[in-house]
Amino acid sequence: MAWQTQDRRKAEPDDKTYLDEEIRSELTQKYLPRYPTKRAALLPALHLVQHKHGWIAPRAMEELAVFLELAPADVLDTATFYEEYWLKPKGRHLIGVCRSLSCEICGSRSITDYLKTRLMIEPGQTTADGQFTLIEMECLGACGGAPAMLVDETLYENLTIESTETILRTVRQEDQPSEH
Repeated sequence: MAWQTQDRRKAEPDDKTYLDEEIRSELTQKYLPRYPTKRAALLPALHLVQHKHGWIAPRAMEELAVFLELAPADVLDTATFYEEYWLKPKGRHLIGVCRSLSCEICGSRSITDYLKTRLMIEPGQTTADGQFTLIEMECLGACGGAPAMLVDETLYENLTIESTETILRTVRQEDQPSEH
């Protein structure tokens, strides 16, 4: 993993509470009793915060550290180790292109390259309008329909550049307010 830097002199202060009473209650009643130590509940705690807020803000990690009696660095180390945690807001739609061997052989690289050019972002980035985040995924379990991608929770198989463009247009149209 490459080191990421952030100029905190320009960062906006975050006074939002991420670990609200609902999350604290669920952790205390449902998760902490299952584990021998508070530290062991860190992964489900990170999932709860991400599920509620869509990502895990630095302030949320600080709050989890206090709640679970951990060093903030331990929470950050854990959150950055696993790929399923989002440490910055993601777009309204998540596009995950499969890069497994089957998809790679069947042309997933060209689909990823097309999306990078079309959306003007790299994998892991979000479009300037906040609509799309592009990621590459290890396997979608759709080898028979390679190349494949997941848009939000919908699986698309046997992709071509043309079908990928149609999918993008459809998703954008669904976001447009209807004129009724």
